[in-house]
Amino acid sequence: MRTLPEKYRLLTWISLLLVAGFLTTSIASYIVSRDTIRQRVVEQALPLTSDNIYSEIQKDILRPVFISSLMASDTFLRDWMINGEKDTDQIARYLKQVKEKYNTISSFLVSEGTRRYYYADGLLKTVAEKEPRDAWYYRVRDMKTDYETNVDIDMANRDAMTIFINHRVFDYEGNFIGATGVGLTLDTMTDILDSYQTRFHRTIFFVDRDGIIKMTGKSMKDVHGSITRLPGISAISKQILNKSITPTQLEYTRNDTTILLSSRFIPELDWYLLVEQDITDDVVPLQRILYINIAISALVTLLILSIVLFIVNRSQQLMETIAGTDTLTGLLNRQAFEMIFQQAILDSERRGSPLCAVLFDIDYFKLVNDNHGHLAGDRILQEIATITKGAVRDNDIVARWGGEEFLVLLKDCPLQQAIAIAEKMRQTIANHDFALRGGDILLTASLGIAEYAREETPADFFTRADKALYQAKAKGRNRIAVSPTATARNESTEDEAPAAD
Repeated sequence: MRTLPEKYRLLTWISLLLVAGFLTTSIASYIVSRDTIRQRVVEQALPLTSDNIYSEIQKDILRPVFISSLMASDTFLRDWMINGEKDTDQIARYLKQVKEKYNTISSFLVSEGTRRYYYADGLLKTVAEKEPRDAWYYRVRDMKTDYETNVDIDMANRDAMTIFINHRVFDYEGNFIGATGVGLTLDTMTDILDSYQTRFHRTIFFVDRDGIIKMTGKSMKDVHGSITRLPGISAISKQILNKSITPTQLEYTRNDTTILLSSRFIPELDWYLLVEQDITDDVVPLQRILYINIAISALVTLLILSIVLFIVNRSQQLMETIAGTDTLTGLLNRQAFEMIFQQAILDSERRGSPLCAVLFDIDYFKLVNDNHGHLAGDRILQEIATITKGAVRDNDIVARWGGEEFLVLLKDCPLQQAIAIAEKMRQTIANHDFALRGGDILLTASLGIAEYAREETPADFFTRADKALYQAKAKGRNRIAVSPTATARNESTEDEAPAAD
């Protein structure tokens, strides 16, 4: 059975530790947050939300009550009625201004003296006691309270279902002289409730004194009738309809889900405000956060693993590079070159392409070290490496063979081209001024060239290049010598390219 490489075993352990850590942290955070939310909703959130919604209702829904109250006490309106309702345009302008200023769907006035029904466009009709659609006025006339909230059709607005605030109007002696007020469409009120539900994430609706559902948001558009007959909530309906303006905290079960409920009676509307909360509504965001945390943890884990893998690979490559690189010149060392050379021979034999080697060293290099020191000798070797890399092609391989010896492997290069490259290297070295502290010096190099013969062993190939190098030295240095080709070798001859005069 094959085992994973060491670096992959390391990554596996790091992965397991990261995944375990992230999952433990995320799940523990989710459980603690969920339990905290349960406790907070029961003790704080729902009562506080009910208070906030009640404040919003006072601002949005009770606003028409205040507008109607202002109209009923307006001296212009009362004086206009007391003085005989002489100019209909005046009251029409007044009602139109109220409608536009407060953005209501309608504004109206009914006079007790003339029974005339005025609205923003003038005189609408005369109310009659026997007319069913006018029953609201006579109910308002005879009621004990100053105003009422009533849902009815609006004759001045194409019979749209409207919430009217009907306010009684009195003269300065306290005598009833008519009814005035404004109206809001049910759609407007529904939108207000929907906005509350969106902002507070609660179910909000109103019921009257008898428990009849009077107003809901769109989420409860199919819920009608009395709460005394609805599943679950019917069990606590008597506790809800307790006429208490102080919020009552209750709960009931619906479809195996516990629903928390806050109830409050609003005298201004003569309705009960009910605010419900399903605890799962608050848990869902936590679940979403849990999934997001897990996804982020997975991405972080992958990122960390990628970074670790990158660092491990870079470190491995660096170690391999250090192991295969001559630290002084930056060229390949002998061990690394031998591995590359084996592959070059296989490629040459497979493709039938020529392969040449140039082995050279610096003439009388020992004198440089003796006269100028080893540090100077090291700088010269570095310069020789730079010169050599600049003289060969990009795909050729340069290695430091040992001491002051260098080896160049010329792939896909015939012998004559190798001779030309070697001669270029020799001339460049001979013409280069090597700057030392004691002054510039001139150095030369001797080079041996061999072309790889098919099925020749690597040792034989290097031996021929080495013999050619010694042949160049024996002939006076600063020159190149060429090992004989396969045919010339049988005649025991060697080619030599002497140094130029």
